[in-house]
Amino acid sequence: MRAPLVVFALSFALPCLAGTPTPTEQLATPPSNAQHFTIMSTAGKHGTSARWTAADGTHMGRESMVLRGQVFEMDSAATTGGDGMFNHVTIRGHIPQGDAAETFAVKDGTATWTSQVDAGSAPYKAAAEYVSFGGPMDLTADMLEKLLASPSKSMALLPGGQAHAEVLTTATVGEGASKKKVTAYAITGIANTPIPVWADASGKFFAFVDGLSWMPVGYESAQPVLEKAQSDALALSSKALVPKLLKTPTGPVAFTNVRAFLDGTHFADGQTVLVDKGVITQVGAAASVSVPKDAQVIDGKGKTLVPGLWDSHQHVPDDAAGPMLLSLGITSVRDPGNINELTMARAARRAKGELLGPKVYPSSLIDGKGPNTAQVASVATSQDEALALVRKAKADGFDAIKIYGTFNPAWVSATAAEAHRLGLHVHGHLPAGMRPSEAIADGYDEITHIYFVMMQAMPDSVVKVSNGMARFEGPGRYAKDVDLTKEPMKSLIASMAQHKITSDPTLVVAESLYVPENGDLSPAYAPFVGTLPPAVERGFRQGGFAVPKDLTRADYRASFAKLQALVAAMHKAGVPIVAGTDGSGLELVRELELYVQAGFTNEEALASATLATAHLVGADQRTGSIRVGKSADLVLVDGNPAVNIGDLRHTDVVMMEGKLMDANALRTAGGISKRPAYQD
Repeated sequence: MRAPLVVFALSFALPCLAGTPTPTEQLATPPSNAQHFTIMSTAGKHGTSARWTAADGTHMGRESMVLRGQVFEMDSAATTGGDGMFNHVTIRGHIPQGDAAETFAVKDGTATWTSQVDAGSAPYKAAAEYVSFGGPMDLTADMLEKLLASPSKSMALLPGGQAHAEVLTTATVGEGASKKKVTAYAITGIANTPIPVWADASGKFFAFVDGLSWMPVGYESAQPVLEKAQSDALALSSKALVPKLLKTPTGPVAFTNVRAFLDGTHFADGQTVLVDKGVITQVGAAASVSVPKDAQVIDGKGKTLVPGLWDSHQHVPDDAAGPMLLSLGITSVRDPGNINELTMARAARRAKGELLGPKVYPSSLIDGKGPNTAQVASVATSQDEALALVRKAKADGFDAIKIYGTFNPAWVSATAAEAHRLGLHVHGHLPAGMRPSEAIADGYDEITHIYFVMMQAMPDSVVKVSNGMARFEGPGRYAKDVDLTKEPMKSLIASMAQHKITSDPTLVVAESLYVPENGDLSPAYAPFVGTLPPAVERGFRQGGFAVPKDLTRADYRASFAKLQALVAAMHKAGVPIVAGTDGSGLELVRELELYVQAGFTNEEALASATLATAHLVGADQRTGSIRVGKSADLVLVDGNPAVNIGDLRHTDVVMMEGKLMDANALRTAGGISKRPAYQD
């Protein structure tokens, strides 16, 4: 519920000037009677949060968190009006994007707000709750409590939208005098899919449980209990959705008169592709393919048939992500780190036909112990523990291990060797102190994120702390001045090409970190404006990381351009490139647009999101391209991605393993109201 949010009407949106953040020492100090929460994940504690009511009735919040080196220090103060809704909100502090300052006020029948990303106003004629862009969990907790107190469990929102709560499930937590029954409510209207939030018997906020959880102090051990309870409850609705959206054809299916992307290499016009029993049985010019009389014919005139897309870097958040990803044409993903038990449980339910979503090729995320440990990581504190985690990953059915930044560099060689012995792929971030050439020498098969490839040319002062903000700030500062044709990048690129070391660049992540100012509309999300709840779309204007005082945004943008050029240089040299988002999936086509900007042909860009990733995971003999004998993972798009790669966003029909889905119905189930806009 605390994801970045966007303004109700884009006509109200104005770029905000960066201010000076309130120093941490000036933020509010929780009193002794404050309610305290631990911000945690399966990897351990990441921060603290507190909420209390001041003597004058002001609702107060204070939050402190370090997330993989990113520091968040914030407080909030909110008061309510006669209608019980916020009439004044102030947020102070600093976040990785800079100043966390945000204000909201109701005065003389008008609501006004100013956040990191927007400034606007709207008539205030009826009770409505302001949904803050940022701030501590207290603001979300207050909103939940007002929602549950409403007789209809519904509430109008500002800058826009309508929230609703429905009971999801219950659980019992605590022991002895601390034992209590808590209830999970599914909240809709804030995000494009339901969000579970826990409340106690009196309707007061109890906990928020996700990959990153807010648990009341003293109840931290109950996090797995609540996580399982809400996951089991959501699984029931997921199961009911499958027969509604996934249709098994009664006979052959013929996509006729289509432009088809064949063999992962080229487009061909006037094609007919025949599918039977889940397998592609014929591909050829329309006149040469005999369509059986009992075939279901899908006319593809003016449209393009492509293989099911792959997101090579998709941390699948929950069941509800499945329909949305499929609506985007994404039929396969690599999940490079998640809550292991939930990942494997989802895979089992999908195999039994109880979950609708792409096929997932998962990695087990392994990190060391420290302040920058990745959330949801399995933590190793010794070489033996690292080896045991590798063996567990194999035994549990994972395809790969992903090594993270706090992992001890001295353990990489033996860990990678054990993974290879067991047939597991090795990829990841670089452990602090390690350069990509050293990681490759120790057994990495793939480097995740383009800024870690650029780490080869970074100063020692950056490399030694690259598990924190330095992994972003170092390339942002120095990449613009790196000559890719000279050492050390020249040899690294040649070595990666020679040994076929894959790059998962996630250029779209780098673009989001370095290019936009707060208030700028992200190119990745611009086509989706008007298709998602206002509270989601507000986040489309989240800016990049704050620029150090001795640099400018232009410097960061120049460094991004060099990172994009690095992807082009690697591709030209023969380094395998696989397209991934490290986001929601909405960003995948933007990733391909960035490749085309860098000099890829449209065919090469599309191959990076189809056959290249299928080859990486060893599935290319089964899927990843349109060829006779392969699994029918196909997407019919309205447009011509041979000319405009962005047309891949306009999905009409999705076929996964020979079963048909209507893209519009998938969008609706995934909380997307309509097809995204066309972009030139």
